[in-house]
Amino acid sequence: MEFVPAFVAQAESGEVLSRWRADQNKARQEWSGVKAWVESDRVFTLENGEPLHPDWVSRRFKRLVELSGLPPVRLHDLRHISASLSLLQGNDIKVVQERLGHSSRQITSDTYTSVLPELARREAESMTSVIPRSVDYDVLRPLALPQRLFSDGMAVVYADATRHRDGVWSVSVKGRRNGRLLGKIKTVTGSQENVTLAVIQWVRDHCKEAGLRILSADKITAPLAEPGKRQPLARFVIDGEPEVGLESLARVLLEGSDEDRDPAAKAA
Repeated sequence: MEFVPAFVAQAESGEVLSRWRADQNKARQEWSGVKAWVESDRVFTLENGEPLHPDWVSRRFKRLVELSGLPPVRLHDLRHISASLSLLQGNDIKVVQERLGHSSRQITSDTYTSVLPELARREAESMTSVIPRSVDYDVLRPLALPQRLFSDGMAVVYADATRHRDGVWSVSVKGRRNGRLLGKIKTVTGSQENVTLAVIQWVRDHCKEAGLRILSADKITAPLAEPGKRQPLARFVIDGEPEVGLESLARVLLEGSDEDRDPAAKAA
């Protein structure tokens, strides 16, 4: 009998999956009206229920890696990365073994020997580092993300801050490090970390209202600048692909079929 490892989701992941299932059921009703819904019995599908093509998933993942600034990594490498991070987080090797489907602890131990020395040096993080905090801020200029920022459905924006002598920080979001201003806030705090939390909270709230999604929010580590001087804070990768409806998806499919018939269009 083939062993199938159990999938255990954290509460946040469970909520995301529940929302996705609700959206999928809504799409099922919409597409069923035109008798076009495909029952693929898959969790993640296209808008009409068809399964995602593996090549599309791989290309999408590769693009996300490029935008994130990370070293080249394959989709399949996530399995190894997940196991390594789980061990570094202090999880028992038996738990990791069962999640990976290894037949013994020894196989897991032999595979991840490079991680084990780090486990010996690892110190427990304080509780305050994992408790979400809210930082108050005032919007000086509402955030706007124009469509021209998006390439392949994604945009990269940067946040920098200027510390003033009265304890006020002004935070700007731009399309490039020294590009045009897209939005600005101010916050009063004595901690650079809290300033970063404020801008992450601001961008997250804007994306939620605009129907966008933050794919990654990376803090930029830099020495504390002198008052009056700008310093980098964070880099965001934002997913701007809208939900595709019946008409727009049909248009995409037709355009794709035209390119398949016309080699010149594909070359262009």
